[in-house]
Amino acid sequence: MSAEPPRISDAEWTVMRAIWGRGEASATEVVETLEGQTSWSPRTVRTLLGRLVKKGALGFREQGREYVYQPLIDERSTELEASRSFLDRVFDGKLAPFLATFVESGNYSADDIAALKRIVEESESNPPTAS
Repeated sequence: MSAEPPRISDAEWTVMRAIWGRGEASATEVVETLEGQTSWSPRTVRTLLGRLVKKGALGFREQGREYVYQPLIDERSTELEASRSFLDRVFDGKLAPFLATFVESGNYSADDIAALKRIVEESESNPPTAS
């Protein structure tokens, strides 16, 4: 898996999630996985797969007449990088305004709020280590 994940578009996220969910997949399998979720043609899916290969997010191997794609980037680290990028771009890197906006604008259950409190409390007792 590569050190820093590339920036990927919303459509590319959809394709990556389909492949992360399977571990690896042919273009046909990705098209089938996304059938109920998108209105994309097989050609669109293949275009997105090609872009992800060029960005270094996916690798592939030939299997018969098809390519089988596998992720070259880790799902969790890609989510983390995208989250950091969003926070930097939209909230100038400040977490408190983001959380305030997020919590105030949504209809969250008591369980959701309790889980968020638990995450904050755990992060206070286990600060991240410098890398």
